[in-house]
Amino acid sequence: MIGNAQLDEAIDRVIAGPQKKSRIMDEHDRLVTAYHEGGHALVAAAMPGTDPVQKITILPRGRALGYTMVMPDADKYSQTRGELLDQMAYMMGGRAAEELIFHDPSTGASNDIEKATQVARAMVTQYGLSARIGTVQLGSGDSEPFLGMTAGQQRDYSESTAAVVDQEVRDLLENAHQEAFDCLIANRVVLDELVRQLFEKETLGKAEVADIFAGLKRWPKRGSFTGSDQRIPSTVPPITPPKVVEQVEPGAEQPALAASPAGHSDAGQDGSSADGGHGQGWQPPESWAPPGWNDGQKPSGSSHSSQDEPPAQGGEAPDDRNPWAPR
Repeated sequence: MIGNAQLDEAIDRVIAGPQKKSRIMDEHDRLVTAYHEGGHALVAAAMPGTDPVQKITILPRGRALGYTMVMPDADKYSQTRGELLDQMAYMMGGRAAEELIFHDPSTGASNDIEKATQVARAMVTQYGLSARIGTVQLGSGDSEPFLGMTAGQQRDYSESTAAVVDQEVRDLLENAHQEAFDCLIANRVVLDELVRQLFEKETLGKAEVADIFAGLKRWPKRGSFTGSDQRIPSTVPPITPPKVVEQVEPGAEQPALAASPAGHSDAGQDGSSADGGHGQGWQPPESWAPPGWNDGQKPSGSSHSSQDEPPAQGGEAPDDRNPWAPR
């Protein structure tokens, strides 16, 4: 039977690879891994624009000695500048934790540094989120998946501009690294408790992580950014979106109409009903008959035969159809 445990295992396999049960780690390596992953998780939880921490584990999977799963609760299609800065700080949280606790960082942060560098360079050269470079795309933006991400790109800017880009990327990474380090210093007690829980359980879920981070000191929200001192953000807040009225699709079943109040008829003055039919909302009195009918009486039923009464003048048989039915 497939349950939550099997689904979690499948997700972990896709993200980080199969679990390396045969890999034996000594206590020091497990402690370094626990602080490394704890640094990631703590900085991610403290920053205002990062996604929630879903899981932390120090069980080796694939090439990783452990990993921290940070995923949004709903679909997201874009990111703000502040969210990208928070994301880089979260990526540098593992390296900062090793520096803070062991005073000698390891090679375990190589993949984190690679991803953070890609985000920083994209902010400068693609997204226009650098004040010094401005809203200019640098590079062709074309990538050849079989030649690598940068093999098919052509540099269409000067050496001096490339030096500015490199400096901007370095500044973004350095600021993210420092923010992660400062965040860990402010929450050292919480970090130690998280590592203690990881050593006991090896894997922590979303609810367990939230309990540990209950007393976490959150990082303040970032200020506004326009890229220029001449573009001052407006102080007028955005509008409140109006409520969306559900549209009934063609062919769908229409909702039933409410009953009419007592004494009120849905028929119009010309005898037509409110739904467009004729004669459905008005009934004639029993003593009334249309002009041309003999004896002033209506036919007794819909099965009236023309042999029960003489033909009408002109030799035409009387109309035995219901005069109140729609024509």
